[in-house]
Amino acid sequence: MIRNYIKTAYRSLSKNKGFTLLNVLGLSVGLATCLLIVFYVSDELGYDHFNKNFDRIYRVDEDVKYNGDLSQDAVCPAPLAATLAGQFPEIESTVRFRQAGSFQVKKGTQNIHEDYVTYCDNSIFKVFTLPVVYGDNHAALTEPNEVVLTESMAKKYFNRENVVGQTLVFNDDKPFKITAVIKDIPMQSHFRFDFFISMLTLNESRENTWLSSNFQTYLLLKPGAGPAKIAAALPKIVHDYVGSQLQAALHTSIEKFEKSGNRFSFSLMPLAYIHLRSNKIAEMGQNGNIQYVYIFSAVALFILLIACVNFINLSTARSAGRAREVGVRKVLGSPRKYLVYQFLTEAIIVAFIAALIAVFAAYLLLPLFNQVSGKQLTVTPHVLFILCPVLLAVVFIIGCLAGAYPALYLSAFQPVQVLKGKLAGGFRNSYLRSFLVVFQFAISIFLIIGTLVIYNQLKYIQNKNLGYNRDQVLSVYNVSALGDRARVLKQEVKQLAGVRNATLTGYTPVNGWRNNGSVFKDHSMNAQQGTLTQLWDVDPDYIPTLGMTLLSGRNFSEKMATDSTAMIVNESAARLLGLRDPLNQLLYRPQDDFGKQFKSYHVIGVLRDFNFSSLRDNIGPLILRYEPNNADLTVKLSSDNPKPVIEQIRAIWNQLSPKQQFSYAFLNEDFNNLYSSEQRMGKLSIVFTSLAIIIACLGLFGLAAYAAEQRTKEIGIRKVLGAQVSGIVSMLSFDFIKLVIIAIIVATPAAWWVMQNLFLQGFAYRTAIHWYILALAGIVAIVIAFATVSYQSIKAAMSNPVSSLKSE
Repeated sequence: MIRNYIKTAYRSLSKNKGFTLLNVLGLSVGLATCLLIVFYVSDELGYDHFNKNFDRIYRVDEDVKYNGDLSQDAVCPAPLAATLAGQFPEIESTVRFRQAGSFQVKKGTQNIHEDYVTYCDNSIFKVFTLPVVYGDNHAALTEPNEVVLTESMAKKYFNRENVVGQTLVFNDDKPFKITAVIKDIPMQSHFRFDFFISMLTLNESRENTWLSSNFQTYLLLKPGAGPAKIAAALPKIVHDYVGSQLQAALHTSIEKFEKSGNRFSFSLMPLAYIHLRSNKIAEMGQNGNIQYVYIFSAVALFILLIACVNFINLSTARSAGRAREVGVRKVLGSPRKYLVYQFLTEAIIVAFIAALIAVFAAYLLLPLFNQVSGKQLTVTPHVLFILCPVLLAVVFIIGCLAGAYPALYLSAFQPVQVLKGKLAGGFRNSYLRSFLVVFQFAISIFLIIGTLVIYNQLKYIQNKNLGYNRDQVLSVYNVSALGDRARVLKQEVKQLAGVRNATLTGYTPVNGWRNNGSVFKDHSMNAQQGTLTQLWDVDPDYIPTLGMTLLSGRNFSEKMATDSTAMIVNESAARLLGLRDPLNQLLYRPQDDFGKQFKSYHVIGVLRDFNFSSLRDNIGPLILRYEPNNADLTVKLSSDNPKPVIEQIRAIWNQLSPKQQFSYAFLNEDFNNLYSSEQRMGKLSIVFTSLAIIIACLGLFGLAAYAAEQRTKEIGIRKVLGAQVSGIVSMLSFDFIKLVIIAIIVATPAAWWVMQNLFLQGFAYRTAIHWYILALAGIVAIVIAFATVSYQSIKAAMSNPVSSLKSE
């Protein structure tokens, strides 16, 4: 019986090649798109799962609210890990990281710039799953000046993997003994370092300082232990340890500190949440966004629904063509259930063929998808082992769901009515089919609006006046490696013909370097008299190089000896400090954690607020100090052809330090990196929206063909009676266009609400959803629908009426 169903299904599908092609093409495009999205979502959800103790690892985060300014950090005080481990038997182990910034690592006579360097405790091997290839994980990182590196770094610097016992020299003067080599950190990790330096190298790691937070702290709980008890006790940790030092520093109790609206708190974040649900200061890598996972998952479901709706619509639209077949089968004694089985078999065969094409297409498109999405997805045997049975189940489910209504609809025809030719078919009489067309195009319009909003926000980000000029600005990295020659580099670079200005500093609005501190209006360290702020060390060329604006006062000057104790505050800092007239006001910066030593500064200028972090965040307080900082050299170019100038800077660099690697980047590149996830989402949205429209148009094209076929005699009569081609085209197209208009009415408010509240709300600075965006989406949908339908409409309108009426 099953063999007979398959044979009959094959004959039916072969007989209607156009119908079969449209269905297979629509389903295959939908399934291929879903597969790619599933790969993307699975990769995002799979971060850190390589750790064997994945579900028992938690990170301790810190929130500090001080005089209205809130700082949410992924770092904690140095002694917190040992304190928690000593008080809670539920904790199996702890590990701390201290990000090291960049290092120059010696290879032969050359120094190579490396960014992925961190300090960490030896217990990293207990908490995280980092397989040791060579060496002993128990002995590694147990002494100062020891380092563990990855396999790829061992090959890079020694051309072999077993380098245990060898020495690496950092920054020309710091030898570190290699105590282990580990496998490269997986791509699906929220941190990806190449060098791990022993924490004991840092004196800071042994200080009992609770008011300075620089350490990412992780806890590994014992099996069966939950985080609730530890989380509930964290306020007491703050009270007992932070409170005592707060009392000494601010001369106030933790109770009064909190009563005045301030807050100091610790919290636990599961490892599973870090990549997709954490966007705090001092993250150890660029995290994703759970909202994008939800959005793309919904898009995959919608595209699959559109493909299934196509199948249902095309199958029921063909009802007139299959009606006589059903009538004859019933007259010959075929029960309804066998007819249902027959039509379901056809649907499952179509779904199976579409699935094979989809898998092949997804495999071929995966490299292109990786390029657009910024991923490195691969199809491994393990993936295939999981994918094949799941895909077969999906094919069966899609075949049954998409074929259920057509099967039940077609098998319900009464043979007497059918054989008399009284079947009530036709496009206009099917309310369900009309609903499904509206549903398809509502999803497509929703995606069009979403894509336009994302594009507009990205355009807004690129064009917004950020308060500084990032065009033609070059950052030369690791200038501190030059030592005293850094100032010589700056002076020689400033003399180049293609250079307008240059400044020595480690702080630019886009490089991620931050320096939290506090300033006060008096010596009391009263919370009401101070604020948390960014404190950036710059030179007098910083403001003009980056094109910033002084609202009042003056810039730093090398000729003014008193500028060593001068500050320039931004508008936000002046507002939070309550400085109505900031110029010449005195501000005090504590020099220790106990408020016993202060350094006084005088304000010489007020700087217009500029965005020194992502546009997702409001502009916070920032203060510039005239302090030497030779980390990087930021250069403002005057030439539209930067290559010759870069080569001149490289030549100067090589003269001053031939052993140091010359590395640089443009400020615009660093700025774009801040929004790489939004840019990827924008590209993917365009791709997925285009595919959804294509699938919907395939269905509409088929429906238009069948609608025109069913109205062949009507069209012939109208032409005989003098109807024009344009009138017939309008008549045939109107049935579809009115459904698209209904879809526009349904989809527009839903899309506006979702994009306003779920996407734009994540940006402190955002564009508005203008009416013309919604209108453009509607016009695009109508034009696409009309273009799709018009071909069939024009073809039917221009047909010879004799051919359609000769049987009458």
